[in-house]
Amino acid sequence: MAEPEQPQIYLITPPEIELSRFPDTLARVLDAHDVACIRLALSTHDETALSHAADACREVAHARDIAIVINTHFILAERLGLDGVHLTDGARQIRTARKTLGADAVVGAFCGASRHDGMSAGEAGADYVSFGPVGDTALGDGTKAEHDVFEWWSQMIEVPVVAAGALDEDLMRSLAPVTDFFGIGAEIWSADDPAAELGRLIAAMGHG
Repeated sequence: MAEPEQPQIYLITPPEIELSRFPDTLARVLDAHDVACIRLALSTHDETALSHAADACREVAHARDIAIVINTHFILAERLGLDGVHLTDGARQIRTARKTLGADAVVGAFCGASRHDGMSAGEAGADYVSFGPVGDTALGDGTKAEHDVFEWWSQMIEVPVVAAGALDEDLMRSLAPVTDFFGIGAEIWSADDPAAELGRLIAAMGHG
């Protein structure tokens, strides 16, 4: 039997980045590991700050042929030459975003732990659906996306799925067979060496 393919890494930026330092850190992580996509997930709604951050990160990503999407702001995505948008409210805006960005853009949707929202997003044309958080976190309302959601999705639905939120080595090991992507962000950025930390998590996938 062939080995199942390992999930790919979907990298999520910190909510705040320092432009003098972060692009270099990002470049080091991308040069050390294969990353499928980057998501600009800044907490600011300041258009100028978002534009500067997007320009810097896009340059690093596109120099390595890696797609970069932005949280929510699909009008900005188009204006800033990004590859698409990550919508945080399930299926609600997928069709509008698709119409704005075109057929080739990446349009993904976060659907919490709801199979129904995930299916709606898939039917609306999402390129991927993200479920989470998968680990314990004080953020949100305490609802977790459990293993069985991913297992069911991987068996029933063709749309790629991302597991994200409070990941650790054990979760990556157990979810590796049932997810297409791991959304990694906060798990690595606070480490002294984010590239090494990502390497540790990637290594955990292969030790089932």
